[in-house]
Amino acid sequence: MSTTHIELPLAEMERRIARFEERVSAALRSAPPSKERVRRALRRQGADRCPVRLKRLSLDAILRHGDALADLFSEYPDDVVAILPYEATIGYQAEGVSPRLSAAQVLTQGMEWDDEWGTRWGHAAGGVGATPVACPVEDWSQLDEYLAARLPDGQAQGRFDAARTALAPHRASRYCVGLVHLALFERLHALRGMERVFVDLAEHEAHVHRLLGALLAYLLEIVRAWGRLGADAVFVTDDWGSQTALMISPAMWRSVFKPYYRRLTEETHGAEMDLIFHSCGNVTGIVDDLIEIGVDVLDPVQPGAMDSCEVARRFGGRIAFAGAVDVQHLLVTGMPSQVRDHVRRTMDTLGAPFGHALLIGPANVLTPDVPIENLRALFHAAHGVDA
Repeated sequence: MSTTHIELPLAEMERRIARFEERVSAALRSAPPSKERVRRALRRQGADRCPVRLKRLSLDAILRHGDALADLFSEYPDDVVAILPYEATIGYQAEGVSPRLSAAQVLTQGMEWDDEWGTRWGHAAGGVGATPVACPVEDWSQLDEYLAARLPDGQAQGRFDAARTALAPHRASRYCVGLVHLALFERLHALRGMERVFVDLAEHEAHVHRLLGALLAYLLEIVRAWGRLGADAVFVTDDWGSQTALMISPAMWRSVFKPYYRRLTEETHGAEMDLIFHSCGNVTGIVDDLIEIGVDVLDPVQPGAMDSCEVARRFGGRIAFAGAVDVQHLLVTGMPSQVRDHVRRTMDTLGAPFGHALLIGPANVLTPDVPIENLRALFHAAHGVDA
C-alpha cells in the first residue's frame, strides 16, 4: 500500500479533507430525506430497507482514496450523519488557544501530545488511532487536585459550536448522531492506565466510584448539549470486549458499571434521543443487561468476535444492531464478490427478520488498506445495487 498520502504537507492534507467533507455534505443536502427510515428501523417498527452508515473513516483513508471515495458517497449518500465536535484524543480547543493541534497532523504523523484531560497520547506514523502513553491520575493521591482543578468543563463556551454548524444543514432530513468517544470505562483507563484500572476494580473500588461519578456528571452534560442541538441519538464508545469475551466478569460489570450506564440511558431518553452503545469485541455476556437498561442500538456486531446468527437468535427483535461488516480481514484482503455476499448475508441475518433493524456499515473505521474496489462493492451491496 502506498503511503504517499501521509507524506503530504499538513496544509494540503487539511485542504483535501475539507474538500472531501464538503462534497459529502453537499450530496447529503441534495438527497431525498431518510430520517424516518432510520427511526423506524432502529426502533424496530419496520422500514423499507436497512439504513446505511458507511462514513466511518480514518483520516488517512480519506487522504488515500480522496475523490474516488467522495464519488461513492456522492452517488450513494448515507442515511445517517454522525457528528464529531472535535477529535476525541485532542479534546476541545477554545478559540484563541495556541498552539492548536491539528487532527490531520496527530492522526497521520508519528508524534505525542496532551489532550484537554491531561492524558498524553501517542500515534505511530502509518498507524490507525492513538494510544495513551501517560496518565494524569497515576496515583490516587492526585485525585482531589484533578477533580478540583483539571477536570474539563462540559459546558465550556464554544465546545459545541462546530457540532452546531455541522448538524444544521442535515437536521431536518437525516438521522443525526452525536459522537461521544471515551465515555466512562475508556476515559477511566485514559486517566489511570489500563493495568491500574484492573487492579483498582479489585483493591480500590471506592476511588473508582468517585472518579466514575465525576465522569458521569461530565458525560450527562454532553448528552444534554446534544439534546439541545436536536440530535436524534448519541453514540457512546466504551470498548469492553476482547476477541473472545468481556475484559472483566459480567458480574463485576453489573455491580460496578451497569448503574452508570442505566443513568446515561435515562438521561438520553429524557432528552428524546436514542442511545447507540459502541463496544468492540465480544460483549455477548452483557447484551441482555444493555437491553434491560434501555440501550436502543448495539454497535457493532463484530465479525470474528461475535457470531451474527447467535446474536440474531438471542437478541434480535429486542435491540437494533449496527456495524457488522468485517473490517479486520474481509474488506482488506477479500474479493469484491466476497464483500458483496457478506454484506447481503449480514443484512438478511441481522436486519430483515426484525424490520430491517440494522444500521449497515463497517464494524469499525475503514482504514487506508481497504482497496477502492472493495469499498465500491460495500457501497453497492449496502444500498441494494446489483454489481
